[in-house]
Order: sequence, then structure tokens, then C-alpha cells
Amino acid sequence: MISMLGRGLVLAALFFAATGCFAGFWAGSRRNQRAWEWARNSAYGFSASMILANLAMVYALLVRDFSVSYVAEVGSTTTPLWLTIVSLWASLNGSILFWGGILGVYTALTVYSLGDRYREYTPWALHVLMGISIFFAFLVASIANPFAPIANPPLEGPGPNPLLQNHWLMAVHPPMLYLGYVGMSVPFSLICAALLAGRLEAGWMVPVRRWMLVPWMFLSIGIVLGGWWSYAVLGWGGAWAWDPVENASFHPWLTGTAFIHSAMVLQRKGKLRDWTLVLGMSTFLLTLLGTFMTRSGVFNSVHSFTQSDIGPVFLAFIAIVFVYSIVLLALRSHVLDEEARLTDARLGHRGSSLASVLSRDTAILLQNAAFGAFTFMVLLGTVYPLLAEALQDRRISVGEPYFDRFALPLGLMLVFLMGIGPSLPWGRSAPETAMKRLVPSLAVGTLFAVVALVTGYNKPMTVLALFLVGFALWGNLFEFIEPVTQRMRARKEGPGVAAIKVWGKARRRFGGHIAHYGVLCAVFGLAMSKGYRHEQELNLNTGEVAQFLDYEITFAGARDDSETHRISSVARFEVAGLGAFEPKVNTYTSGGRMAGQPIFTPAVHSTPTYDLYFSILQISQDKTNVIVRLIYEPYQVWVWFAAPIIALGTLIALLPPRSSRASSVKPAPVGEGSRS
Repeated sequence: MISMLGRGLVLAALFFAATGCFAGFWAGSRRNQRAWEWARNSAYGFSASMILANLAMVYALLVRDFSVSYVAEVGSTTTPLWLTIVSLWASLNGSILFWGGILGVYTALTVYSLGDRYREYTPWALHVLMGISIFFAFLVASIANPFAPIANPPLEGPGPNPLLQNHWLMAVHPPMLYLGYVGMSVPFSLICAALLAGRLEAGWMVPVRRWMLVPWMFLSIGIVLGGWWSYAVLGWGGAWAWDPVENASFHPWLTGTAFIHSAMVLQRKGKLRDWTLVLGMSTFLLTLLGTFMTRSGVFNSVHSFTQSDIGPVFLAFIAIVFVYSIVLLALRSHVLDEEARLTDARLGHRGSSLASVLSRDTAILLQNAAFGAFTFMVLLGTVYPLLAEALQDRRISVGEPYFDRFALPLGLMLVFLMGIGPSLPWGRSAPETAMKRLVPSLAVGTLFAVVALVTGYNKPMTVLALFLVGFALWGNLFEFIEPVTQRMRARKEGPGVAAIKVWGKARRRFGGHIAHYGVLCAVFGLAMSKGYRHEQELNLNTGEVAQFLDYEITFAGARDDSETHRISSVARFEVAGLGAFEPKVNTYTSGGRMAGQPIFTPAVHSTPTYDLYFSILQISQDKTNVIVRLIYEPYQVWVWFAAPIIALGTLIALLPPRSSRASSVKPAPVGEGSRS
């Protein structure tokens, strides 16, 4: 029954996607009102069908209906309730269904948020968005069908992969990544709509940029949570190893961040238009590549939980989207040029330029160049081993030294530019004015470096990183302080009233600076934890005491704990002045091919200034001897602080200014150099 219902819903979603794609094209090309209404209703129909199909699968998992193929693949009667629900994205077919469900949510929200505004663009946007929906609905209806019925269902299933069962972060990390990946289809569709319509107005860039911010926020959170999962589960004490699937999530984050900044120049100056469009399109293509890497099984990774035959089909779709994007840019970009020239001639504008070196415009341009170089180098190191194996039939690996060689200088350059940009005005500025604004940032950066040296953190790259963190911190903080002090002098207001007035009118700008603080937290945490990590392995018998740095550690013994879905061997360590810590070795009774394999779960003592990390490497059968890895990492927790700070800043940036009346005003063409 559930198999029939689920398949029916997926086929309905495919029908609505196909009709919505055609109706959107007809409405855009013919300006047909009925076609527009049909496209919008079809979009809602696709959304409802896909969301209901996901709910049907969750129900099948909860009732353990092993007659449904996907439940038979990942379900188990011994799996706890929360793990049963998150099993929806535990394997290929369910994750593609989940992809489609999130796409349905984004589609409905996009249609609702745009409403009847921007009627010149929205039919084209739905045409493209529904075209993407056709592919994913087709996948779920055919080669990735999770609702296929089983004639003789088993009485028990294998359960989800043990790595997915081992930590609660797997309930939130994959959905955050998918909300980031899938959401990139919306700005891609809006960009394509501008090209198809032959116009790109500054007002249209407002929803484009906002719809990029939403998935970028989720992707940022997902990347940080993924690092936390790696740190808390895999036992090596690190958050980032340049794993191919980790890199897959990093590619669109880099280009998406570059797009968000480049779009500011496009909105204010009417410049970098083609580059901004390319960044937006590339970001969506890289999310497709990331999904392919994660779910095709072509990469060997702890983050890739499936082997499948979906790879060739997915590659074909990536190729279609790539060719479509190139052709659309080649055939329609000149139309936008002509539209901008006509607008400038009509209004008597000569356009803006990026002529001044000492300006925020130039800082963003250099920042975009660094993001582009960063993306290319990570992408090259990620796919080169695969290409070498396919073309030359030889296996090679590109490891951490390659990535660190360029990631460190490029990353530090981006932090430097993060401090330069906010300190400089838009347009031209005199050298003396620019230096006057940069001196306080240089002073704060120098203070950070001196404190690092005085407190013993004297490695050159660590000192440089902390100098740049302080430099960028003040550059962004000054953007909060300067307009408040100006208003206090001009209006004779108190600091509280002035701050509320100023920050309320420029939420997008201040939200961006708060997001910058989140990135700076991550840079600070990585610089300190990687630069001053201390690791030691100890072989201890029950009751034996050992010294690790300033900590006196006693192995107090071990025991076995049993749960319905796993057996845990728990070692107990007592640390003088801190208490007891219990790292585990979990063995899962379910989990398919990985059932019975030991999964090591560390115990971590976290404070704002350091982490003390216990990871079992080996434990004797009689539980009287243990080999444990001890790791001391200063300021590691600051990396995790990045996620909520970035989320807060992005949410603030998404709020419209109090004085905004954009919904009732016809947007101005980008050729006018609008400051909206």
C-alpha cells in the first residue's frame, strides 16, 4: 500500500514538474496569464507531491514496512526512533527522495515569496526550476526508486550504516548540507530568468542575492557541523582532512561567498555583471558535482555511504546544465549589455568604474580573484586522482600537503581582504584617507600578534594569522561603530538610541559583518588548534597512572554496555582536577556490511581555551589493558562557534530594512548603478 502511494506521489510530482516547466516557458515567451497561473499551480503541486512522498517514506520506516525496498535496505526493528527517522537520508535512494522533498519546499517558498512581482522574470524562473525538478523526480521514479515493492519482505532489515548511528550530529549535519545544496537551484533559476528575459534590474538582484544567502547559510552550518562530526566520531582529533567529499561541500561555499560579495558591486555600480552571473551558475553546478561525489560512490570516503549505478545519469545531467549555462550566457549576455546601454543613455549616466585602487570595490574584486583561485586549486586536487585513474589507469592520491600549500596563503589573503574591504569607502578615496581608516585595524592586529608572542604562541604562521584576525575584526567592528558615532554627533542622541536607529536601517550590511565574525572565529580556532596541537599514545593497565602535559591520568578500568542496537566497550579515565572521561568502542548489531565492525567514539573535555581529547585505539578482551590517544588542542571549540554566529549574521542580513518599500516600487535597471 505504501509502495503504491509513494510511487503515485512521485509520478504526480514528475507530471507537475513537466507541465510547470512547459507552462513557465509559455508564460515567459508569450506573456500568457493562464500559462503563468498554470505554472504556479504546477509548482505548488510538485512541492506537495514530493513533500508527501517523503512523509510516506518516513511513515514506512517508522512502521517497519519491509515490503518497501528502501525500508528493507536501511530499516531495522532494533534501531531507535530518532535513527529510524534519519534513515531517510542514510542511503542513495532515500537521499535522492530527500533531495526532491527539499526542492519541493524551496519551490513553494520561492513561488510564494515572489508572488505577482517581477512578472517579467518569474515565469522563466519557474521554467528552469521545474526543469531541474523533472530530473530529480525522474530519478526517484526510476533508477533511484525507494518505493519499489518486495514480494517476499524480510522480517528484519540491516539498519543504517553504523557511522550514521554513532552520533546525534547525523540527524542535523546531512539536512543542513542538503538545504545548502538544493537551495542553490533557486538563485540559479533566477539568474537564468534574467538571461531569458533579456533584462537584469537592480531590483531583481535583491531576491537573487537573498536566495543565495539562504542556502549559503545552511551550507556554512553544514560544513562546520561536518567538521564537528568528524572530530567527535572518527577519533583522529581533527575537523578537516581535505577528504574528497568534504571538498565537495567547500567548492560551492567558496563560489557562493564570492557571488554574495560580487552581487554587492553589481547592485551598487552595475559592474562585474557577467562575472557575478557566472559565479551564481557555477555554484549550482558545483552543488550538483558535490551530490555526485557523495552519492555516486566514485570516491572512497568515510562520508560516502553508498555504491550505485546513478553516476552516469548524474554526470549526464551535470553536462546538460553546464552546456545550457554556457549557451545561455553566450546567446543572451549581449542583450543585457544593450539593455544597460539604453538605460544609461536614457538617464544620462556614464556608468561607474572600479578605477580607484583604494576602494571597497577593488577589495571585493581582489577577494573574488582569491576565491576563484581557491576553488580551482581545491577542485583540481579533488578530481585529478579520478581523472588519472579513468584516463591513465593508475591510482594516485592528493593529500593534505598539496592542499595546505596553497590553502594557507590564500586563506590568509582572504582574511586580510575581509579587513580591508569594510575599512575603505565605495568609489574613490585619497591615500591619506585610506591610511587613516586602516591604521586602527593595523594597531589592533599588532596587539593580537603581541599578545600571542607574550603568551607563548610564537610560531610565525600562527602570529601572522592572529594579526590578520585582529586586523579584520576591527575593520568590521568599525563599520558598526562609525555610523553610530556620526548619528550621535548629528542628532545629539545617546549611544543606545543611535545604535538602534542605525542598525535597524542597515540590517543587511551589519548582518554581513556578523557573519564575518563567524568566519574569523573559525580561522582563530584552526590557527591555534593546528599550530599547537599536542598528541601522545599511552598503553595503560587498570589502575595505572600516566602523565600527559600537566594532566595526571588514571585508567580506572573498562566495562561493556548493551543497548538494543549496539554493544559498547567503555574505558574509564580519571583526570585529577577534571573528573572522569569514558571513550567507547561501539559495535553495532545492525548496519549491513559494516555490522560488527568497531566504531571508536572519543570523549572530549571542551572549554573556551582548550580541548582534552581521549580516543581508544585498542582495548584488550579482558578489559584490563587499553591503548589510548590523548590530544590537547587549544581553542578548538572556537571553530564550532562559527556556525551559530554565521547563522545569526545571515538571518539579520535577510531581514529587509525598516524603510524598505521595494515590494511596491518598480525596480531600477542595473545599468543605473542603483544602491539598492
